[in-house]
Amino acid sequence: MKPVVVIGGGGHAKVVIQTLRLTGTPVVGYTDLEDRHGGSIQGVPYLGTDEAFVLCYTPGDVVLTIGLGSVKSNVPRIRLYTRFKELGYPFHSLIHPSAVIADDVVIGEAVQIMAGAVIQPSVRIGANVIVNTRASVDHDCRLDDHCSIAPGAIITGAVTVATGAFVGAGATIIQNITIGQHACVGAGAVVLQDVRPGSTAVGIPAKEVGSS
Repeated sequence: MKPVVVIGGGGHAKVVIQTLRLTGTPVVGYTDLEDRHGGSIQGVPYLGTDEAFVLCYTPGDVVLTIGLGSVKSNVPRIRLYTRFKELGYPFHSLIHPSAVIADDVVIGEAVQIMAGAVIQPSVRIGANVIVNTRASVDHDCRLDDHCSIAPGAIITGAVTVATGAFVGAGATIIQNITIGQHACVGAGAVVLQDVRPGSTAVGIPAKEVGSS
């Protein structure tokens, strides 16, 4: 396969790089707005800004993966994905070897499924989605484009997480719930009813407290 460039050098990039290594995927380097790590992350070299990268590597040279995680908002990841897709760059879907994924799960482009995640049958995952460390997604769920499931979150059966939504660490969403577009579910929340688009829901049981 073509070598991978990691776009974005945040803490999430460290996890991405380790997972790429575990899967035997060659990594050229990473980009960021500035060199914040002394020239490398875990031995992977800094290639410069996104603009400098575009001048050196064409869409035919490499595939990309995003090294920027999500903290409440997925907008920065969406912007990166959209920008490089428009420039013609392909994206790599990253699956940790310890993830457990049913054989009929549909996985889109640029998806990242991290260590210990469990994805059960008949799940559909859109593009540029993160299912983070030890998150669990049960049967018949739909994770739409650009959403993020944080570490340890539990998504029970037939849940829809709409485009750009964020589910915080350790949150639990009961069956048949819809998390609206660009909504945010706080860490540790227990969601017993739908969360409206653009809303933030926190607590046990979760209540909407404002906009995301």
